[in-house]
Order: sequence, then structure tokens, then C-alpha cells
Amino acid sequence: FLQSLLFTALVIIISPVILKRISPYFWTDFLYHIDLLRIFLKFLQQVETRPNKTFVVFENKSYSFKDADRECNKTANALRTASDLRAGDTAVLFMLNEPAFIFCWLALAKLGCACALLNSSIRSRSLISSLRCCNGAKVLIASAELQAAVEVGEDLQQDGVMMFIMSDQITSSCMKSLSRRVLESSDADVPHTYRSNMSFTSPAVYIYTSGTTGLPKAAVINQTRLLAALAVLASNGVTERDVIYVTLPLYHTAGFLIGFMGSVETGSTIILRRKFSASQFWDECRKHDVTVIQYIGEVLRYLCNTPERLDDKEHDVRLAIGNGLRADVWRKFLQRFGSIEVREFYASTEGNVGFVNYAGRVGAVGRVSYLHKKLFPYSLVKYDTERDEPLGDARGLCVEVPKGQTGLLVSKITELAPFVGYAQNERQTDKKRLRDVFKAGDVYFNSGDLLKIDLDGFIYFQDRVGDIFRWKGENVSTTEVSDIVSALDFVEEVNVYGVRVPGQEGRVGMAALIIRDGMEFEPTRMFNHICGFLPAYARPRFIRIQSSMEVTRTFKQIKLKLVEAGFNPAVTSDLMYFMCEREKTFVSLSPIIYQQVFSGSIRLELV
Repeated sequence: FLQSLLFTALVIIISPVILKRISPYFWTDFLYHIDLLRIFLKFLQQVETRPNKTFVVFENKSYSFKDADRECNKTANALRTASDLRAGDTAVLFMLNEPAFIFCWLALAKLGCACALLNSSIRSRSLISSLRCCNGAKVLIASAELQAAVEVGEDLQQDGVMMFIMSDQITSSCMKSLSRRVLESSDADVPHTYRSNMSFTSPAVYIYTSGTTGLPKAAVINQTRLLAALAVLASNGVTERDVIYVTLPLYHTAGFLIGFMGSVETGSTIILRRKFSASQFWDECRKHDVTVIQYIGEVLRYLCNTPERLDDKEHDVRLAIGNGLRADVWRKFLQRFGSIEVREFYASTEGNVGFVNYAGRVGAVGRVSYLHKKLFPYSLVKYDTERDEPLGDARGLCVEVPKGQTGLLVSKITELAPFVGYAQNERQTDKKRLRDVFKAGDVYFNSGDLLKIDLDGFIYFQDRVGDIFRWKGENVSTTEVSDIVSALDFVEEVNVYGVRVPGQEGRVGMAALIIRDGMEFEPTRMFNHICGFLPAYARPRFIRIQSSMEVTRTFKQIKLKLVEAGFNPAVTSDLMYFMCEREKTFVSLSPIIYQQVFSGSIRLELV
């Protein structure tokens, strides 16, 4: 017995050492996943447990959890009396970052309504399309500053949509003031019966994505997915003692699910800002004792590009969480701003798998592990970039790439990892499903992303495939941009793609055009047209005039050669143009302008 006891004790003592040698990241992986499981079992109502704790700070005004609950009750009661909203209906938020965004969403949740979050940059056709694809929206709520953008009021009225503005000053008879009604409403709690029919599969939020084709599509986030998203901050060590700085738009997946909803779970305080400002970022972090910041890759690059200061490392920020961070910016950020733990992650709005780089390997978007793959089966498969499809073996099944090679990320659709798809768009939903991937009958989600796993089990983002590119943290649909550009009468054909520009995250929009016979390219009309119909991040910054368009044997436009040629006028005799905001037109892309853009002397920013 004594020998057995000694042997057991020896195993207990030695096992961690052996595991450390065999698998250096075993305990890191194990503890992370245990933490995840613990968090999924915990969902506290912060209003009950921390009523007087500060929940949101916005422009020097603070709201406790109790204050927020009171405001959302008033908003819910105002909507109950002023609209026909019922449990199970859908409402749309077309709002800037402000406390009213949070109060409105909470109010709609109390009423048992799903909520669609519109990108505040969209206009005209995209706005109407977005509203019509989110399960028959009954109500639209817009910020006061966006009242003029809701210029399609008559079209929406015909669709039966009631339009509310968070302002006392209303400029159209099609709209109603919600702020006035909120002020006059009771703060009595909404009866639980309004939410009695909700289930884990009920839609909670519609978040729009350009996907790979077409106008913005509404990705359905159900209650189960919403609860899972709550764990992101908590699983990375964020608690009620933390203060999180939210500068990303709340209509964005990261701003809403991680910044806002994550703080609801942890009880953290949100410092909400209307929009990101690199010059004021650290001063506000110091002022509010911020401990956690969110980013997309662009954010940290902007911070690194600000003039250096003696107090760069004097702050309380301990954690930065986000995605799209380049390795060189990562290193520069840490070197300049001090010992901040960076948690890079990979996820997509509609996807069913994600990764978190909880071990801190610079450049990686996550870490793979045996347990994670068992829970959420995924694979990187060989992909033919020329044919724009996965490569099959002799049986027509996908082929998994070995470690160290780039492949298309696909993840198995299961009960634990569902793919709900896009609202009222079964065709686009089905296009994201890959069937008979490794065996007959299986179904996987096609991420549209190329990734690579190294020998240590870290996973790295490589690129996107298909008709999409990403710039300024937004997906740009080449099909949508092509539809807008081709509406001009002098454009016969258009091919939209993204090109690399030094110092820019992702790819910058470029359009190759064929001009109709007997007509000419009109640079000022082009400028005014795309500015009027496209959000800033989707506007092509470069134009290339071609005499013919190269296509495949199946008549698909070929983008690869255009992408490789980029925006350098020296590699082609085709005329090229550059979008000049200062002159509000497209100007000839001369070698001098090319060098200025290439070197960063001319900066490509959103205006």
C-alpha cells in the first residue's frame, strides 16, 4: 500500500513536468477551456447584483446599471404605446454610438423583439435592402444625426415600417419623435410574459455583413450564439473591476457582442465614445482609468502613428482584445505603449467557429487544441485560387492540408456549432454550406478565409477568397460596388477588386472599367456617384480604364492579374485615376501621385 501511495504521489508530482515537456501549452490550453465552461454556466443579471455600479460613461455623463434599466423600461413602454411591436417582431436600430443605442436594444430585448443593427454609413438602396431582408421589420429607430439619411421614408412607409427618431425636432411627417415619448413614459418594468415564448433558437440580433456577394445580408444571431459571445471578455480575464473603452461602432459585431454584451456579462464599466480618435485615445484612457481596450488592426496602427510622448506608457490598460492586427504593428505597439496583454482572435459574424490567441504568440489569430477541435470540428483544406473552389481528390472529397501550409477554413455544422445563415436569403445561406466534404452527407461552413497552422498549434490568417476584400475593418462586397458603379451610363462593364497599399490593413478598392463606345470617362460624375451611394470604406480609390475584360471559360471575371498589377501606372498602358477628396474628383494617377500614395505621403483615410 505504501509503495502504491508513493507511486501515486510521484506520478502527481512528475506528470505536470512531463506534460510540460511533451506539450508546452497543455496547461495553458486546459485552464483556458475550463474557464470557458465555467463562464457558460454563469449569467448574472447585473441590475440585481450591482444596481449602483457605473455601467456606461458617455461624454462626461454616467449611467449606473439601475439608471440603464430605468431608461430601457421607459423606452420599452414608449414603444409599446406608440407602435404595433409585439413579441417576436423585429425592430431596426440605425444609430451612432450613444447610450440610447444600448437602452433601445435592452428595451427591445425586454419586449421579446429581435433587433437588426444597421451600419450607420449605408444610404439609399443599401438602406432599403437591409431593412427588407430582416424578417419584416416593424419599426426603425434612428439617431438624431441620421434623420436626413432616412430619406427613403415613403418607401419604408409602404413596407409598413414605423420610423422613430431620437430627437424632438422632426423634419418629416413620415417620422415620429421617440425621445419625446421616452421622456413622458413610465419606468415600470416590462412584464416577463413578453419574453415567455423566447427559446435558445429565437433570433436575438441581425448583424449585417457583405458576405461574398450582393448587397448587405442580415446574419442571424440567435439566443444561443448571443450567450456564447458573452464569454469572450470573461474568458480573457475581464471582471467587474475592469473599465472597457468602446470606440468601435455598436452596430459592428465586435463593438456590440464583445464590447457591450461582454460588459453586461462581466459587470464592467463601458467608456463609450462616438467614434475613434487616435489623438484623444490615451488621454481618455487615463481620465477614465481604462483597463481594457478593443481594436481592429487599424486602431492600433493609428495609435502607433501618432507623435510619440513621454507619457506613452503611463496608463492602466492591461488588455487589448480584437482582430486584424499585423505582427509588425503588434510588436511596435507593445514596444511603445508598454506591457499590455494582446488577445487576438478570429471569428466571423455568421460563422460557427472561432479561435483566440490566449497564449500571446505575436502574429497568430488563435491557438488550436485537441479539445477545441473535438467540440467544434474544423479543418483547413486545399483551395484552388484560380478556380475559386476547394480542391478535391479522386473521389471528389476535400483534402486537408498539412501543418505549415495554407488552406481554406471549413467548420462542421453541428448542434453545438450551428450555422443559422442569413435572414430571408436561403440562396446565399446555402452557398456558405459545403456538402460531402470528407464523407458523403456531411455539411461544413465555408468561411471564405485562408489560414495556416504552424507546428506549435498556432493559427494564422492569410487572406480572403472570392468576391470580397476587407478594408478599415469592413467587408467590401465587389458585387455591390460593381452594381453601383455600373449604374453610370458611360460604364459598359466593371470589375472590382482590392489591391495592397503599403501601410494599409487589408486591401483598398480598385475598379477596372470598360467605357461605352462613343462616350468618355467622367471623373467628377464618378466621384459624386460613388460618394452618394457607397459608404466610405467601399468606395474604389483607384480606377483603371481597359479596352477589354479578361474572363474565364465560364465567363467569370478574372481578378488575379489585376490584383497582382495593383495601382502602379508603370506596369500598364491603361489609363489610371486616383480618387482625390480635396478636389472632389478622380485625377490622373501619375507616377508622382503613385509614389506619394506608396510612401504614405498621401494617406488613404475615410472621409
